[in-house]
Amino acid sequence: MVKRDFPKIHFYDQDFVDIYDKTWAWIQDCWNGGSEKSAIQGKFFSYPGSPMVLQADAIFSSFFLVYSNRIYQAHPTLDIFYEHQEPNGAIRSAYNIETGMPEAELGNPDGLALPLFSWAEFNLYHKTANKKRVKDVLPILHRYMQWLDGEFRRPNGLYEVPLAATGMPSPCREGTVYPVDFNTAMAVSGLYMSALADILNDKETSFQYKRQYFSLKTRINRLMWDNDDGFYYDIDQEERKLPVKTIAGYWPLLAEIPNDDKAERIIDKLSDPRFFGSPHPFPSMAVNERDFEESGKGFQGSVYPHLTFMVIKGLERYQRWDLARECATRHLYFVLDSMSPDGNHHKGNLWEAYLPLKEGPAQWPEKEGFPRPQYLTFDALSTICLTIENIVGLFISLPRKTVDWIIPNLEIMGVENLSLKKNMITILSNKSGRGWEIHMESEKLYYFTINILGKKKKTLPIPSGKCSMLIDKL
Repeated sequence: MVKRDFPKIHFYDQDFVDIYDKTWAWIQDCWNGGSEKSAIQGKFFSYPGSPMVLQADAIFSSFFLVYSNRIYQAHPTLDIFYEHQEPNGAIRSAYNIETGMPEAELGNPDGLALPLFSWAEFNLYHKTANKKRVKDVLPILHRYMQWLDGEFRRPNGLYEVPLAATGMPSPCREGTVYPVDFNTAMAVSGLYMSALADILNDKETSFQYKRQYFSLKTRINRLMWDNDDGFYYDIDQEERKLPVKTIAGYWPLLAEIPNDDKAERIIDKLSDPRFFGSPHPFPSMAVNERDFEESGKGFQGSVYPHLTFMVIKGLERYQRWDLARECATRHLYFVLDSMSPDGNHHKGNLWEAYLPLKEGPAQWPEKEGFPRPQYLTFDALSTICLTIENIVGLFISLPRKTVDWIIPNLEIMGVENLSLKKNMITILSNKSGRGWEIHMESEKLYYFTINILGKKKKTLPIPSGKCSMLIDKL
């Protein structure tokens, strides 16, 4: 029996490799089993010492746990929420580990969170090819969506929820009745519910959610897009835009809501130092806003890794691989430089939120315990998921038997012993006397697409065993 281990990454900057390896070691501390008397049993992912298991943790952690070679399963934490679904379809944002009861935070009596389960499940399917799971969870998510529709959708077709439900409450968003991030997350949910139904060849359900998605897309474009500013805004009770530029305005990229012209206008702001092009990408509020704080102060400028992850995944929807990689790399350098003031990366912490204009954790003296150290729900998205997908550049789909490698230029990098269900693969590039060469090893056939940006793109069947290819010969 081969001992299972985490996949190894190879990269020319050893600091990236070290923090990737360390993150897997730290994740052990987030693996909670509850006590003997706890209502919630089994192993699940939660912040050490927290009395609750959170919906946001379950969803975001699934994106990096899928790369653990099944050492840490991505689905049990999600399943806790499905098991606690109420007869009316409700799933709450947090459950107490000891009692199993829902816990609503202040200002969010219904225990709402961004509805992103279907996005997480679609990603899980492509990393595990478990069609039975899709069949099991689709009815649960369908009831959940019906509950959200019945309780929170208003006659204008948008969803009225408290700001706390967005996970991004801020005094600067005061007056918001229809938050752009929650409404867009509903569109994301519809998009992926349709895709999950397609996997099961359920044409009726797929069509239903596609129609819901397009309806919401139309309303978000009509009511939340400001053509003069080229940005998406929250709106108030009277459907007036609240013209404060926050990172919430980038969720529409993830749902493919803007057309190419609109997308270009908001993507341009990611590189503009007046808006979101700060040294550490991306601040939660535009730099030129009156309430922007250099110290971060929560959502008044702090860089939150899960929101940076969201923006980078949105850039991918518009094939902006180069900008996605550049920002992921810059973000990771700031994460590393913030670990320790004396530059010793071996002793410091990762943080829940970072300063936007220089290295270091964000500050908010009035809020005790901010930012939380080693908040891996957010941080491992950067040190594991963005590292594999955007810095090394590998995109994997098990059901399609495909591995896409999207890289801007050739460097010594790759991944070794990554488990694709029962198939271990290794893909490494290095320079030999014959030029740039990619070495591959696999137990089963798969299809490999290499895309060297702007130069070459080629798809080849990779047989089982070892093989190599010369880039110049492609």
